[in-house]
Amino acid sequence: MRKLLLGVATLLATLSASAIDDNTVVVTYDGNSASIEIASNISNYVSCTSGTSSHVKLVQSDNVNDKVGEILYTLKGSSSNGEFFMEGSYKATVVLDGLTLTNPDSTAIHIKDGKRIKVSLANGTTNTLADGSSNADSKGCFHSKGHTEFVGKGTLNINSYFRHAIYSKEYMTVKNCTINVTGAKKDAIHCQQYFLMNSGSINISNVEDDGIQVEYKDSSNPTGVKTNHEDEDSGNFYMIGGTISMTGVGDKCVKTDGTISMTGGTQDFDTSNVLENALISGIKALKADTTDDDAMYDLSGRRLPKGTRKKGIVIRRGIITVNGGNGAVDPTSGNGGGKL
Repeated sequence: MRKLLLGVATLLATLSASAIDDNTVVVTYDGNSASIEIASNISNYVSCTSGTSSHVKLVQSDNVNDKVGEILYTLKGSSSNGEFFMEGSYKATVVLDGLTLTNPDSTAIHIKDGKRIKVSLANGTTNTLADGSSNADSKGCFHSKGHTEFVGKGTLNINSYFRHAIYSKEYMTVKNCTINVTGAKKDAIHCQQYFLMNSGSINISNVEDDGIQVEYKDSSNPTGVKTNHEDEDSGNFYMIGGTISMTGVGDKCVKTDGTISMTGGTQDFDTSNVLENALISGIKALKADTTDDDAMYDLSGRRLPKGTRKKGIVIRRGIITVNGGNGAVDPTSGNGGGKL
C-alpha cells in the first residue's frame, strides 16, 4: 500500500497543477518520459491522458474558451521516442522552446484543433522534429488541423521519412522565424486554402515531391482572393517578403490550385520550370519576342520603349524583377493552377 501511495504521489507531482503562469501548459521531454505542468486555473479544462509517457496526449475541454480563453502550450526537452498530440476546439499557441522530438511510429506533433494555431519558435532556440512513420493516417511530421501561423525568432529543423514535413489542413503563414526542411518523402510544405510568406526564411532540401504545395480546401466552391486573406480558400501562394531557398526538389518548387503571387522577398530556387497555366501576380500572357531578347514589358503585358530604364516591376527575358529581386516566370492568363 505504501508503494502504491508513493507511486500516486509521484504521478501527481509530475502531472501538476503548477504555479506557472495562468493559461499555460508546460511539457518537458526527457527520453521515454515527460513531465506535464498545467496551470491551476485551467486544470479543470486541460487533461493529460498519457500519464508520464513521452507520447504526450492532451485534451482540451469543449467549454474551456468560455472560462479561460486561449491556452499556451510550451514544449521543451528531448525524446527520440515521443510525440505531442493536442485535441481542442479553440485557438491555441504552441511554443517550441529548444525542443528535440522524434516519433519513430507516427507524427511528431499532431494538433487536432481546427481553429487558429500559432506555432511560436522561441527567440534564439533551435528546435528539431523528425518522424519514422509507416502510419497510413499520418499526413506529416508536423500536422495541424487548423490555420497554422509560424512566428518567432527561433529555428525549426524538420524531416519526414514517410510523408510531408509540414502539413496544414488550412492556411499556413510564416513570419520572422527560420524553417529548415532537411528532407521529406512527399512535400516539404503542404497546406490548403493559401500559403503566405511574410518574412523570415524557409530552406528546403532533399524532398521527393514538391517544395510547397497549396490546395483548395473545397474545390467545388473556392473563394478567391479576399482582403487580408481572411478565411479565403483560394489555393493561392503569396510571397511578400523573406527568403525561400530550395535545392534537391523532386517535382515542382511551388505547386498551387490557385495562383502564384511573388511581390517581394528573395526567391532562391529554380523558377524556370513554369507551366503554361501559371498565373503569377495577375500578369497577362506575353508572347516571346525572338527579334529582341532585351525587350522589357510592364505588368499589363505592354512592351516598353527601347532603352527604357523603368523603376519598379518589369519583365525582361521572362524574368520578373520585383523591387530588386528576381523570379523567372512564364506569366500566362487563365484560371488554372500555378506551378513553379
